[in-house]
Amino acid sequence: MKSARRRSREFVLQALYQWQLAGQSLADIEQQYAEAEGFAKADSALFSVILSGVLKHADTLKEKLLPHLDRPWKEVSPIESAILLIGAFELIHLPETPYRVVINEAIELGKSFGGTDGHKYVNGILDKLAATVRAGEIAFQADAPESTPAKKIAAVKVTTKTRRVAKTPD
Repeated sequence: MKSARRRSREFVLQALYQWQLAGQSLADIEQQYAEAEGFAKADSALFSVILSGVLKHADTLKEKLLPHLDRPWKEVSPIESAILLIGAFELIHLPETPYRVVINEAIELGKSFGGTDGHKYVNGILDKLAATVRAGEIAFQADAPESTPAKKIAAVKVTTKTRRVAKTPD
């Protein structure tokens, strides 16, 4: 089952693809997707925040991504560019979402909607961007490896008590 947040990112991806190819306005796109099948199961607030934020900051987001690309922006597929814009927006403007979640969500979008290895490309670019815009978060996690769930589980000691029961004579 997909979470409401994942569904909203999928709708944002579709909306950005449409925006790139058709150049529709934000209001038209929001109205169209509000009426789309399955949109009721999405997080509409997150959809609006990401979509409007990406459209508002598209040029700045591209500037932040360009140093990490291996090709000109125009040569990046519309799907991958939309995923990169979503991921860049979340990394830069939504610090409450952990960077690993942002990157994972972008990878999942790439697997679902992108080309064969598009998700790997998206992963590499967003990982490099995260290293610059979320350096503090990454450093904190690197310094505190005991905070990872696997380490916490391994550190838990299980103790059992045995109770002796005296036998009563029959």
